[in-house]
Amino acid sequence: MNALLKRTLAVALLMGSGSAAFAANDGQVYTNQLLGSDAKYREAWQDAIDGKERLPDWVINLSGTTQQQMSAMTEDGDKYLVGSLCETQDTCASKRLVAAFSWDKEEAYGLLVEGPKAVSPSNEVNYRWIGKPDDGMKALLREQL
Repeated sequence: MNALLKRTLAVALLMGSGSAAFAANDGQVYTNQLLGSDAKYREAWQDAIDGKERLPDWVINLSGTTQQQMSAMTEDGDKYLVGSLCETQDTCASKRLVAAFSWDKEEAYGLLVEGPKAVSPSNEVNYRWIGKPDDGMKALLREQL
């Protein structure tokens, strides 16, 4: 392979990986793709789940099913990338996660909801907070259910 072709290929690869990171920043990514798009998202999520016991693998790896792209949202003047995830398409009504990542990719939060009707609040639903969300972040995550 000649030098010009190698440089052209290298530039194309760099632009491609840069566009994935750019897409993650403007909400054009799905929740189950986020950890693979940028190491900072992985680090923030690992920090958030650190010390949480018995989390399902699909939550630990953000590897469940999602049908909507993540959205940019604001809470208390700060921007976040927010999206939801289900264990599987069939269990979406009973096992759902809403995750939020700070725009600078330093913080991550989540709300894991499990129960017969996880999409509608009830006494039969188990809520587990991931990370250390304040009251404003908790409200933002709840609104996404």
